[in-house]
This record gives sequence, structure tokens and C-alpha cells, in this order.
Amino acid sequence: MFTRVLIANRGEIAVRIARTCRTLGIPTAAVFSDADRNARHVAACGAAVHIGAAPASESYLSVGRIIDAARASGADAVHAGYGFLSEDPSLPAACADAGLTFIGPPAEVIARFGSKINARRAARDAGVQVVPGGEPADQSEAGIAAAARRTGFPLILKPSAGGGGKGMVTVRDDDELAESIARARREALATAGDGTLYVERRIARPRHVEVQVVADRHGSVLQLGERDCSTQRRHQKVIEESPAPGLSPGLRARLAAAAVGVARHASYENAGTVEFLIDGTGDDAGCYFLEMNTRLQVEHPITELVTGVDLVEAQLIVAAGRPLPWSAAEVAPRGHAIECRVYAEDPAGDYLPQAGTIAGYHEPSGPGIRVDSGVSTGSDVPVHYDPLLAKLAAAGRTREQARRRAHAALGEFAVLGLQTNIRLLRRVLAHEAFVTSDVHTGFLADHEKALIGGEPDEVTLAAIAAAASAVQSKHNRRTSAGSGAGADRHPPGDAVRDARTGVWSRLAGWRLGDR
Repeated sequence: MFTRVLIANRGEIAVRIARTCRTLGIPTAAVFSDADRNARHVAACGAAVHIGAAPASESYLSVGRIIDAARASGADAVHAGYGFLSEDPSLPAACADAGLTFIGPPAEVIARFGSKINARRAARDAGVQVVPGGEPADQSEAGIAAAARRTGFPLILKPSAGGGGKGMVTVRDDDELAESIARARREALATAGDGTLYVERRIARPRHVEVQVVADRHGSVLQLGERDCSTQRRHQKVIEESPAPGLSPGLRARLAAAAVGVARHASYENAGTVEFLIDGTGDDAGCYFLEMNTRLQVEHPITELVTGVDLVEAQLIVAAGRPLPWSAAEVAPRGHAIECRVYAEDPAGDYLPQAGTIAGYHEPSGPGIRVDSGVSTGSDVPVHYDPLLAKLAAAGRTREQARRRAHAALGEFAVLGLQTNIRLLRRVLAHEAFVTSDVHTGFLADHEKALIGGEPDEVTLAAIAAAASAVQSKHNRRTSAGSGAGADRHPPGDAVRDARTGVWSRLAGWRLGDR
């Protein structure tokens, strides 16, 4: 298929891409910055190329350095994962110039959907409804204000470039308009270097639902079901699930048809995701195109769990010019899957990203559990990049089984040395609104006080104790092997009691980060 694939990314997604390539017998090469010399993704690949200093602008965002790394490693294909250069059309264009295969859509398709304004136009051209609003040609304050007043309040100002919810500003009335336009433009320029704005009506309590598509060069466009991504903090996804719960069969069919229609109209190739805002759950619910992500999504594992399709393998197949080997019937979703994003951040401290060294790390396992991660005990978490540590996905025959498995697995997930959002994730999964599928994009904000803060629950304390004990035991085995002394036979005792008192008193001479 390919001689070698250069993985132009880092962290969990680089590890995940390397895993599929290894399964298919395709050699891989990693890239790394000064901050990632000892990172897990470097060890996951057969070769590695240093591409620059820690700041992403001097390494992972440098098209020239990525192309040079591909040449140096002997790669004939480049996979950009998500984030960084994955939706920058200059990378596939540079790959084409260098005689390399870019594992993703063509540059012109990425460019079209990289502009949210152009994406809205493409959706309308395909006969798909967009969120009511406007794309003012006049980008002056007066021009944007006029478009806003035509749309009506409340509304959202959005940047045409960029993503991840950055630069979006809600405007409740005309009094807020001037300052909101200035703020939205500042944020858009700071995050994407482009201050172009457009306007969308603010839909109360919408659900964020997306459809996974894969298209080859032979006319086949497969839709692999939908994912509900409504559990968000500040417009950024935290928990996703597939299929989206509670949708009527008619609405589900409308979403699938709209996604395939957008992909076909755009002559799309490779994996992509068409995102929608949903207003209601019945056949007559509002169903509005939001955007198209021209890359592999962070939350792709849950689609893999319910369809059995390896989406990275699908990307490689399409990039190699081969037809997709699956029929629609073969990829029909079965069961349910839920994914939780584990971040190094402090939810109680305004979600402040955390950096440092992971002193102890324990991943859960069990029936239906999958963990995609880019870290381990001793890993450094730099300040320069997104603080995503891992993704925990749980599959089950039913949504409730998947939810219970995810909740239990998070109770076994422990990260020592850094603050994480694991406790928040467990509380969300146990919240009545989530249990009953009554979640919308404002759910976390509405229940923030109840979901964040307070004392750790007993299961969280037990997980911390277990991780600390595991690190202690590893330390004892090493020291006893060197001295000939017997292993530590201290009984495990009550895990919660240990977390509160005992386990820490037994860590004499043990240092965080001691490996």
C-alpha cells in the first residue's frame, strides 16, 4: 500500500495511527519537537525525525519541516491526524508537489470547507438547510451589525476560519452588538489570523449531532451513522456517543441523506464529518448544517466500536486509490458506544490546562473498554499543546450498559501528578439529565455548580490509592531486586482508607516521577 507513512502529529492520535499501520504491515515514522523527545508516540513508530523547537509554529505547524521529515524518513505518504496541519490545504498541496500521498481529502476540498462561510454556501448548493443567519460581504462593523439585526437576537457571531469553538460570541441584544463584534474579531484574528465573521441565529437548547462519512475515488460514499456531541464545555466536546439517542427514524435518515448529499456535491474523498445542530427529536425537527470537518475526528473510536470499521484503515485504502470494501449493510451500527475525553486541566479552576510530569498513570480495562492515549507514567505534558491525555470509550449492547461501563472504567482511571477532568466526567455520566438523554449543548454550563467542585467521591479516592500503590509496588520490586530483600507484603487494606491516610504514609523515600 505504502512504503512508509509519516505521521505528522503527536500524542494519542499519532499512537493510534501507528497502531493501524502496524496491523497492516506499513512502516511508520514519527515527528517530534524538543518537548517530545521522549514522548510515547515517538516510541510507537519505527523511525522518528526531529522537526524543531517546542512551539508548534516552529515544529508541528511547519509545512516545510513536515515535508523535509517525510523525505528524510523515506516516507511516501503523510497522515496529519487531527489538529495542527490536518485542515491546512497547504500541506496536501506541498505533498503533491513533493510526490507524496496526503492521506486525506484534496487541497481544494479542504480549502472550501476551511471557510465556514464557503461551507455554508456549499451546503445550500447541495440542498441542505443551514442555521439561519448571514454571511455579510461588508465586513465592517456596520455591515456585520446589519446582518445581525436582519437575523434577530439572540445570535452568535462566528469566525469563518479556525475551529474548536474559538472566537464564538453570543449576542443577546443590540446593546451588546458593537463590543461583541470587536471581541469576536479580536479572538478570530488571534486564533486563526483571519477576522472574517458571519452570523447565526442562536438556537435554544440544540443538540450537536454529526455524521461520519467515507468516500472513495470510485463513486462510493458511505455514511457510518451519527454521533451526539452535545456534552460540551465552551463549545468544545467532552463526551460523545453513537448512535445519537432518542432520534426518530425519519430524523436519523434525514441526517444521513444530508451528510451524503454534502459529500457527493463536494466530490469529497476520504474520511470526513458533517456536523449539524438539531432542534427537536422527531421527524419534523429542525436539522441545520453547521460545518464539515475534513479530517479524522477526535471522537472516531465510538464509530469504530459500533460499526467495526477501522477508520484509519479506510483512510489508507482511499488514499491508495482502492475502492472501499464495505457495503452499507456491513457497516450498519450495532449497540452503543460512549467516549470521554480525559484532559490535563482543572475544571474548578476555569479549566486551566495543566503541565508537568505524570507521576503515576493507570488505564482501566474490561469488556467493551477501549483507551486511546499518548502518555504513560513518567510522560511530560508540555505547556505548548492541547492538554488531551487520553480518550476512554465504552461499548455495550445498550446505551445504559455503555454508560455504566464508562462510569465504572473512569473510576479505575488514575493520573497522578496533574489535575484532570476525570471526576467531572464521572459526575456527568451519573447526572440524571445524561442518564435520561436530556442533554443539549448548554448542559454543562447549566449544571456547572453541581458537576464541578466538592470532595472526591469514594471510587475516585480508591483509584488514586490503587495507582499510588501500583507505583509503590513497582518501586519496591526494583529496590528489592537490587538488595535481595523480600517484596513489600503490606496488605492492600481498604482502598479508600489508604487514599485518605495509609498509602501516603507508606511512601517513605518515594519521589513523584521515580520510575
